[in-house]
Amino acid sequence: MGRVSGKTALVTGAALGIGKATAQLLAREGARVVVSDMKVAEGQATVAEIKAAGGEAIFTELNVTREEDWQRVIAEVLQVYGQLDITVNNAGIAYTGTVESTSLADWRRVQSINLDGVFLGTKYAVEAMKPHKRGSIINLSSIEGLIGDPTLAAYNASKGGVRIFTKSAALHCAKSGYNIRVNSVHPGYIWTPMVQGLTGGTADQVAARQKLVDLHPIGHLGEPDDIAYGILFLASDESKFMTGSELVIDGGYTAQ
Repeated sequence: MGRVSGKTALVTGAALGIGKATAQLLAREGARVVVSDMKVAEGQATVAEIKAAGGEAIFTELNVTREEDWQRVIAEVLQVYGQLDITVNNAGIAYTGTVESTSLADWRRVQSINLDGVFLGTKYAVEAMKPHKRGSIINLSSIEGLIGDPTLAAYNASKGGVRIFTKSAALHCAKSGYNIRVNSVHPGYIWTPMVQGLTGGTADQVAARQKLVDLHPIGHLGEPDDIAYGILFLASDESKFMTGSELVIDGGYTAQ
């Protein structure tokens, strides 16, 4: 317990799935958590659950594609807590489409959330953290940022962009002497509402889910806490010698 005590953490996309599990775990380990999402009711419910368990949290609405939203949220975090120590850029969407079937509009929509949102989150987190000379930024990429999939053209591009952008930001912070670490996390298929949405209707869901399970040598899908524990490690001082790294949590998917 207390692995991030005294720290303030901002988690995007924290209303559901990996983001929610991360917010709850960081709170259990002593962080003051800023839960952000566009899903207001679900985000407020996450805060209520954290408080009911004895943790400290607030909710703020955030559209990660809007620079003015980021400026407002960071200002709010600093006003309420006086510091920002951890930022988890988790918000993202899934999109299925090949290079031929993906429209330019859909391509841009995926990049705006999955990549632009991470850029803005990292940029403004660095700005908030550098006066205190400390911080950890964790950017959610994917196994799809490491390998290609013929039906995930836009998603592959967005998550691959997160991977290499994270390294650039990490090197900049290190060479600038900010003592801010920036790392990426690469989950396999995790049973979240987003992944459930990819498996179609109820009649087909069992078979579709099994196809996803079969992709992972370990023999089962991941759960949100599997990723949250990796994020907790990167958020804590236990990972103080890690920056620009890729933490792959994928049940052996990319080992094949």
